[in-house]
Amino acid sequence: MNDEPKSAAEMKELRLNRKRTQEVEGIKAMAEIAAADIAIRKRTETLRALRLAKEAADLANPPEPKVKAKAKAKNPVKTPARIAAKTVKKADVT
Repeated sequence: MNDEPKSAAEMKELRLNRKRTQEVEGIKAMAEIAAADIAIRKRTETLRALRLAKEAADLANPPEPKVKAKAKAKNPVKTPARIAAKTVKKADVT
C-alpha cells in the first residue's frame, strides 16, 4: 500500500469502485435470501402435505383400543406356606 496522498480524482474513483462492489454484493445477498426462502416454502409445503395425508389415513383407520389388564385380586391365594407363617406369628405373640 502506498502512503502517498491521492488526488481527488483517485479518491473519487476508489469511492465509486467501493460503492459498485457493495451494490453487487448486496444484490447477491438478496438473491441468496430469496432462494433460501423459496426452498423453505417448498419444504414446508411438502411436509404439510405429508402431515395431512397421515392425519387422513389415521382418521380412516383408527388404531385398535388397547385391552386393559385384569385387576389383581385383593385377597391373595392362601398357600400352605402363608397359612403356616400366620400361625407362627400368632403363636409367638401369646
